[in-house]
Amino acid sequence: MEILKRLTEAYPNATCELNYGSDFELLVSVILSAQCTDKRVNAVTAELFKVANTPQAFCDMPQPELEERIKSCGLYRNKAASIKSCCKELTERFGGKVPSTREELMSLAGVGRKTANVVLSIAFNEPAIAVDTHVFRVAHRLGLSSGKTPDEVERDLCAAFEPKDYRDVHFLLIRHGRDCCHARNPECDGCFLNGLCPSRGADKPKANT
Repeated sequence: MEILKRLTEAYPNATCELNYGSDFELLVSVILSAQCTDKRVNAVTAELFKVANTPQAFCDMPQPELEERIKSCGLYRNKAASIKSCCKELTERFGGKVPSTREELMSLAGVGRKTANVVLSIAFNEPAIAVDTHVFRVAHRLGLSSGKTPDEVERDLCAAFEPKDYRDVHFLLIRHGRDCCHARNPECDGCFLNGLCPSRGADKPKANT
């Protein structure tokens, strides 16, 4: 597909921008990344993982302490509660290891389909496309999906691309959404997908007349 070819040429190094040293650290980082930038998550986990980087260590950490350590990520009370519950389940049900199936991952507290797909794709090299706000927006603008929910967009993208490309598609659409196809004021005039995009110029501010 020409869209994939151009995205790959424009962003040859598009990949996960979260810093992690294990499958478990990746899982925690993805949970923290909800409605938060990867840059902020990385700043938080750089210190957090120094004091806790296993499910048991998080189980042992008092929740108020965890809340304080992740406060700048936003939604910190909910995230702390989810991480604590998730770690308890990992310890009790999975021997402290991150499970490798979507069903098992989604059975954990704080893990929805998007988070599960990120972990499956990155940690276990399984074909999966995680749909976040960037992927959702860019997929619609490029005419790759008209789905009204993330699950519908995921199905459309999986049908449009080969499984071997799913991980790249996820990161490429995120990168394009961050760098060019912004939620507000997308840079349509200079976009390398301009000629292929059915939405070009549609979301640009109109000049006063």
